[in-house]
Amino acid sequence: MEPRHGARYEDILALALATERAGFDGFFRSDHLLGVDPDDPAYRPTDCWTTLGGLARDTERIRLGALMSAATFRAPGLLATVVASVDEMSGGRVEFGVGTGWFAREHAAFGFPFPDTGERFDRLEEQLEIITGLWRTPLGDEQGFSFEGVHYRIEANRTPPRPFQSPHPPILIGGTGPKRTPAIAARYASEFNAGLGGDLREQMATFTRACEEIGRDPGEPRRSACVPVACGSTPAEAERRAEGIAPFFRGAAAIGSPDQVAEQLAGLGELGFDTVYLFIFDIHDLDHIAQIGAEVLPHLTATKVAGP
Repeated sequence: MEPRHGARYEDILALALATERAGFDGFFRSDHLLGVDPDDPAYRPTDCWTTLGGLARDTERIRLGALMSAATFRAPGLLATVVASVDEMSGGRVEFGVGTGWFAREHAAFGFPFPDTGERFDRLEEQLEIITGLWRTPLGDEQGFSFEGVHYRIEANRTPPRPFQSPHPPILIGGTGPKRTPAIAARYASEFNAGLGGDLREQMATFTRACEEIGRDPGEPRRSACVPVACGSTPAEAERRAEGIAPFFRGAAAIGSPDQVAEQLAGLGELGFDTVYLFIFDIHDLDHIAQIGAEVLPHLTATKVAGP
């Protein structure tokens, strides 16, 4: 879900329930407090993990997660606890997507520090070491979990947060960066997500090399892509829905009839992707979700497809 004008919780819930009814595997939302147009006066921000906590109780089957949580928004100990709490609330349906954060204007508008790119990557690596370390610390460990980094310090945490899933929720890391992003993903990720706007084939090859460099089987982690979608029974309906896609995302979008959209998504499987996230900008067009579920998903049985 990438709402153009933000959302209320009841809007998010309606979309999540439509996603569940339509047969999708998951519902993921962005972790943003501003929209694509940062000065849109109609934008209504919501906190990512607060709403996912609500969905954990108000949905039954779909996986839930963020694409991607900004590491700059939350301290790692708190983020580990929040995600573990939502995982428990959902009965183990959470997936943890996390990235460096990138939207400078958003940070300024809400009072978050926005370090340079190198420091944001350094902080992300420390966060992942802390979060996975807390989640993996055995019950009853007298030493607890400690960490001494450049940006964060954890002192003898003997009561770390406990996710429902063991050893912890799947971790999603992704982006178009050619070096640090695939290297971090190779070390920590259960799934590597290709960012929008890059050469997908080259991104997959780069990630494969990063896995091989540390001795990890490159076939182990899932590989996913994000695709803005506008599907319609007629060209006019597809184009009307495509008008809601932000210009920045238009070049990566799947637009057309159900058969055309299915063909474009199936092509990702040929590139080695096993999971596709469909970006939805008009969160009130629930008929769009139903149509994709009924007329596109049946053609993609070999690929895991997550809804908005």
